[in-house]
Amino acid sequence: MNRFLVWIRPSRWGLRPSYWGRPSYWGLRIRSAIVAALTVGAVLLIAAGAMLLLLQRSLLREVDTAAATRADAIASELSRSTAAAVPAALLTPAGQVTVVQVLDPQGRIVRSSGPEPDVPLLIPDTVTGSIDAGRSRTGYDEDLRISARAVTTAQGRYLVLVAADSESAEHAVTRAAALVAVGGPIVVVAAALATYLLVGRSLRSVEEIRSRVAGISAARLSERVPVPVARDEIARLAETMNDMLARIEAGHAAQRRFVGDASHELRSPLTAVTAALELARDRPETLDPELIDGTLLPEAERMRQLIEDLLTLAKADENGLELRTGDVDLDDLAGAAAGTLRARGGRTVRTDIHPARVIGDSITLARALRNIVDNAAAHARTTVAITVSGNGSRARVTVDDDGPGIPAADRERVFGRFVRLDADRARATGGSGLGLAIVAEIAGAHGGSVTVGESPLGGARFVLELPVAGPGGVDQPVADAP
Repeated sequence: MNRFLVWIRPSRWGLRPSYWGRPSYWGLRIRSAIVAALTVGAVLLIAAGAMLLLLQRSLLREVDTAAATRADAIASELSRSTAAAVPAALLTPAGQVTVVQVLDPQGRIVRSSGPEPDVPLLIPDTVTGSIDAGRSRTGYDEDLRISARAVTTAQGRYLVLVAADSESAEHAVTRAAALVAVGGPIVVVAAALATYLLVGRSLRSVEEIRSRVAGISAARLSERVPVPVARDEIARLAETMNDMLARIEAGHAAQRRFVGDASHELRSPLTAVTAALELARDRPETLDPELIDGTLLPEAERMRQLIEDLLTLAKADENGLELRTGDVDLDDLAGAAAGTLRARGGRTVRTDIHPARVIGDSITLARALRNIVDNAAAHARTTVAITVSGNGSRARVTVDDDGPGIPAADRERVFGRFVRLDADRARATGGSGLGLAIVAEIAGAHGGSVTVGESPLGGARFVLELPVAGPGGVDQPVADAP
C-alpha cells in the first residue's frame, strides 16, 4: 500500500472512497466545480491583464496630454514674445506637471519652474520638432514623461521642455492590480461553490430517480419515479424513465397473461388425452379406434398446433420471423386455400383471383392465408369469398364471410394473442386465439399489413396487403392482447 487513501462520505460529497490523485474517481460535483474554477480563473486572468493594460495606457495618455498642453501654451507665448515675457503661471508646477524648462538657442536654461537640477531634461540637439512622452536625462526622476516643443523666434530657436510625473498613474495601476489579485480568487471560489451547489441540486433529483428505480421490483412495476417541477433535462429524464417503466409493466403483464393463457389452452387437450389414457389403462377394452380417432388424435393434434403457434410467436418476439424469400404467386396460394376449403364442404366458396406475384416466404404466406381463410370459414354462415388483386406496387388478398362480423371497437384487438370476442367466436370453433396474431406477425415481417373491416356479405372482411418488392427487413412484432 504505497498510496495514500482518502475516504470521503459519498452521500455528502458525491465521491466514493477513491484516490485524490485520480480525477476519474472524483464525483461529478467536484469535477464540475474544478472545471468552473479553472474556466473562471482563466477568463479573469485574461480580462484582468487586458483591463490593467488599458488602464495604464489611459492614465499615461492623460499624463502625456497634460505635459503636451502646457508645452503648447508656452510655445505659443514664445512665438509672440520673448522668453522673459512668458507668464510665471505657465512655468509653475501644477497637477501632474512637475518640471518646466525653456532653453535658449545655446541650450541654456533661461526660464524654469524651480530649483531642480540646472541641466536640461533632454539634450537640445536631439529635439528637432516636437516630442511627446520622451524620457528624461540621467539625474531626473525616471517616472517623468517629457513633452518638447521647438519654437523659432526672432532671437533664434528656443526649446520648451515640460515634464509630467507618471508615478500617480503607476500607483493607480498597482492598486487596481492588488484589488484584482484579492477579488479574483474570491470570484473563482464563489463560481466553484455555486457550480458545486447547483450540480448537487441537479444530482439530488437524479439520485431520487436512481433510488426509486433501484427499489422497483417485478412485483412493484406500477411505481413511477418523481418528476421534478422544473421542465429541464432532469424532468425529461424522469418522464422517459416513467415511459420505460410503463412499457416494462405492460410487457410484464402481457408475458404473465401469455403464460396463463398458454397454460389454460394446453391444459384442456392435455386433460382430455390424460383422461382417455387413464380410461384405457383401467379398461383396456375401451381403447378402440373410435376413442383414438375421436379423442386422442384430435386433442393431440390440437395440442401440437398450439405448441407450434406458440413457438412461431416466440421466434417472432425474439429475433423476428426468419424468411426464405423468393417469388411467390399469391393467386396460387389463394387458389390452394380455396380448394382446401371446398374439399371440406359445408360452405360456399366464391373466388375472384387475379395474378399477383410478390417477393416473400411462400411457406409463411401460405400459413397466413390459411389462417385467414380458416377463421372466415369458422364464423361464416354459408359463404366465404376470396379475392386477389394487384395494383403494381402492392398486392392484396381479401377474404369475406357472411358471419356475425367484428365490432369496430374490437378490430384492432383481434390481432392480439389469445383473443376471442364472443360466443360465436369462442373456443368451441376450435381456435386458440393465436391464428390472427400469427397473420399479423407474418404480414409485418413482409413489410405489409392486415386489417379487418365490414364485409359486403354482412360479416367480417380481412385484407392482407403486401409490397411487391418484398419485406425490406421490416420487423413489426405484435403486442399481446390487452
